[in-house]
Amino acid sequence: MALHPSTGSSEEVNIIRTTSTFDCGGRCPLRLHVENGRIQRVEGDDAPEPDQLRACLRCRAYRQYVHHSERLKYPLKRVGPKGEGKFERISWDEALGTMVDQLTRVREAYGSAGIFLGNHFGCTGQLHNGGVAASRLLAMLGGFTTYYGNVSSEGAVWASLVHYGSVMVGHSREDLLNSKLIILWGWDPARMISGTNTMVHLLRAKEAGAGIVSVDPRYTDTAATLSARWVPIRPGTDTAMMVAMAHVMIKENLHDQAFLDRYTVGFEKFKDYVLGVEDGVEKNCAWAQGITGVDAAVIEVLARQYATTKPAALMDCQGPARSAMGEQYNRCAMTLCAMTGNVGRKGGSAGGGLMGIPIGHMFFAPGIPGMKNPVEQGGPSLRGSLDLRLRLIKRIHINKIWDAIIRGKEGGYPADIKMAWFFGNNFLNQLGNTNKGAAALKILDFLVVQELFMTPTAKFADLLLPVTSAAERNDLTRPWPSGPYFTAVNRALEPPGECKSDFEIVCALAERFGFKDFNTKSEEQWLRAFVEEHPENSRHIRDYDTFRRQGIQRVLLEEPIVAFKEQIEDPETHPFPTPSGKIEIFSRRVADLNDPRCPPVPKYMHTPEDPYDPLAKKYPLQLLTPHPRNRVHSELYKVEWLSEIEPHTAWIHPEDAGSRGIGDGDAIIVFNDRGRLAIPARITERIMPGVISIFEGAWYDPDRSGTDRGGCANVLTQDAYSGGGACVMNTTLVEVVKA
Repeated sequence: MALHPSTGSSEEVNIIRTTSTFDCGGRCPLRLHVENGRIQRVEGDDAPEPDQLRACLRCRAYRQYVHHSERLKYPLKRVGPKGEGKFERISWDEALGTMVDQLTRVREAYGSAGIFLGNHFGCTGQLHNGGVAASRLLAMLGGFTTYYGNVSSEGAVWASLVHYGSVMVGHSREDLLNSKLIILWGWDPARMISGTNTMVHLLRAKEAGAGIVSVDPRYTDTAATLSARWVPIRPGTDTAMMVAMAHVMIKENLHDQAFLDRYTVGFEKFKDYVLGVEDGVEKNCAWAQGITGVDAAVIEVLARQYATTKPAALMDCQGPARSAMGEQYNRCAMTLCAMTGNVGRKGGSAGGGLMGIPIGHMFFAPGIPGMKNPVEQGGPSLRGSLDLRLRLIKRIHINKIWDAIIRGKEGGYPADIKMAWFFGNNFLNQLGNTNKGAAALKILDFLVVQELFMTPTAKFADLLLPVTSAAERNDLTRPWPSGPYFTAVNRALEPPGECKSDFEIVCALAERFGFKDFNTKSEEQWLRAFVEEHPENSRHIRDYDTFRRQGIQRVLLEEPIVAFKEQIEDPETHPFPTPSGKIEIFSRRVADLNDPRCPPVPKYMHTPEDPYDPLAKKYPLQLLTPHPRNRVHSELYKVEWLSEIEPHTAWIHPEDAGSRGIGDGDAIIVFNDRGRLAIPARITERIMPGVISIFEGAWYDPDRSGTDRGGCANVLTQDAYSGGGACVMNTTLVEVVKA
């Protein structure tokens, strides 16, 4: 693979235009200044305002990541007990031979379903991350078992498909300047980068006079930056507050009945639930106050403000959706958007939590080979059904991987897993119930991990393969969720040591298995085909060579993208892609599931480990696991610059700290029945009483007693999912003591 030509250079320094491929909500254009095979400086986008896409601190520290002294450089095999991270260097010949032997052994002894493929988004691009290639290779070998869903947004995906029949529920960020009121509900884009320029547009909206309200258990960085009015709320009770806001609108006739009549179905059934006709319990603000901890008067004021301020954007994000009430939260938010007539309107919002727009996503070209997984053939389809039971006949929910490895078919899972192949992930660290994950990985016959660093997951590998960073390969990648632009990864460096890309590793394995025609194009031919042979890609990227040279293709919009604008302006010609052709506040498809966890209209329901679970007497604090601002999940954990910016601490309110004799900076132990972790306390009034916040992504590092000294929040979280498939990381009860 050749280095990409520099787009600007002197005799000594090449400037490569590229991007990172971290699994965050941005995709920042970068200019890497390369001298003598090393990145000397990282600059961001140099486009003029207002088109400039500002890089965050993670990309600013990119060279510390790429050139980190702890990068893996050579194939390794385990020589000590699993989990201790003891390995010895081997050759690629031995590594590939071992993998071929193990894949063959497991297939012959247990069948192809005994092989589990766990590729994820990690530090990947679009094509040459190897995920599609690995799926194709294993399918050619007879098939494999894999997972269903994703940690971040599965509840929101399910809810959006129920309500709208589409996951493209977002507006382009420029449309925030048309809003008169913006409600940040569980949304902290200053940390999680929900679109590269989201904070710029929010600041401009604020300057233009938009009111900003933050509903969140924490006073977030976004709220602080925007001087937002803060409404603290108990985790997992957001749906109850939304239902009470609907009650105010209905009682005071503030809802847009004409909009509901024309564009929705089922509002009357939701109204019966809200008013108590269905169950005798009126869902008023006093009812919600007892559940949420939000004063009834505050709920009333916000409901009136949202209903009467036109247009208004309710931005429900995925934090509250990663809970046992996940899809109900998003469905209720979408219902409020319809009740206020803000769906399909400039300056409004459709809700749904996903915030994606249809420009900026890349599609596989018809000529790129794929192959159906033989293990999944026959029986009900994996696509098109809202019934998770059908999906889970063939696949394992992502937050149940550990349980599936341990229990197999006897536990109701589709396979007995004997071997796993992981890349693009640090699953041990990032899935629920990490201690259970460690136990599961220990019992696997064989684990292959492809990684850049010795992560907690990598320590359990039998075979550890070093992979390239995005700075050492060419690729295409996707900005999400807000676009509208496309980005290219241009190789700036030679790989360190003997690192290979995930795609190269898969192709080398295919050759070992005798599949001579597995990789029929050069890297450049694949990437060009990817752009030029799919009409949706080529429609926006007219000149592939210019796109690669510049590293970005901006899509100029005549006006901001507004989700479902066509459906609202011309519902007869452009119906919603739902069975009724309308927004489904009541869903017949959900009613037919007959699942009490998935009511046909959005509802607030009690769940295990919510504030009212009897377990709260033993574990009285609710745990939040938000995104950190100095990592992308667990990626970049090793970068010293970033760890210095914000040391890993647990946020705890002075009331909760004081009653436990905890001072600011004290070492504390946070624990429940699943695990224990040690972490310093940060005492702050930026979190409400009864809640503790530990940012996800810190690396699991258990001591001999089993206490995690790395501060990995997932030693405490559940390996469970909601009725709509949401991972329940933010539905967790814990207790805290001074260490």
